[in-house]
Amino acid sequence: MNKISTLIVDDERNGREILLALLEKFCFNVAVVGTADSGEKAISMVEQLQPQLVFLDINMPGLSGFEMLERLSPINFEVIFVTAHDAFALKAFKFSAVDYVLKPIDLDDLLNAVIKVESKLLSKTNDGAGKYKELFHNMRNQQNPFDKLGLATRDGLVFVKVSEIVRLESDVNYTWFYISGGEKILASKTLKEFEEMLMEYNFYRIHKSHLINLAHLQRYLKGEGGSVFMSDGSEVDVSRRNKEGLLKRLQNIG
Repeated sequence: MNKISTLIVDDERNGREILLALLEKFCFNVAVVGTADSGEKAISMVEQLQPQLVFLDINMPGLSGFEMLERLSPINFEVIFVTAHDAFALKAFKFSAVDYVLKPIDLDDLLNAVIKVESKLLSKTNDGAGKYKELFHNMRNQQNPFDKLGLATRDGLVFVKVSEIVRLESDVNYTWFYISGGEKILASKTLKEFEEMLMEYNFYRIHKSHLINLAHLQRYLKGEGGSVFMSDGSEVDVSRRNKEGLLKRLQNIG
């Protein structure tokens, strides 16, 4: 594969220079073709240079990073957002399966983000429209919980309604999603990562390998750890160490 043609967009000169230096020194598969200090300038550079990847700062005077992307729709390049820590924004990124690195930039995070982009380009999966549409929706509706979760799969990006997720099952570094209606999806993140995202949404870890949506729990069967019966007809074991916590949650629901 040829080097990934890349544009850096950041209104802060220091931010552009640091990122450029890191990419040139450590990311040999990346070729920076230009830098822009504003969203307006970036739009014309994207149209002229046709980069495969854009590192995009969010908070810029004039056009923000999000507004710039909306002006460029459709988006036919990959984006890695570069942002200061913002709890809501980070959650929106995770639910929309969007790549990001935090300022100040950690080298390992940067390398991992670039590797993910390279993998997407090699597999030629084009999932940009869906994930950015969902991201913009999430960012505009900060008072409402995120109702969809983006799942990166082997074939691209799939969005599922959180309310329709029955349960999740660990498969080493991947996770199986069981959706109401019988659909089964393999997502390329660990169960722990999804647990952190879904813990506020009435999900509970009943076993080291199982996370369930309590809204889909139909019955608990007593035993050493016991087991639960879900709305899709499945029976899932509860570990001894998680039994007490589950019963407390069920009492609170009751």
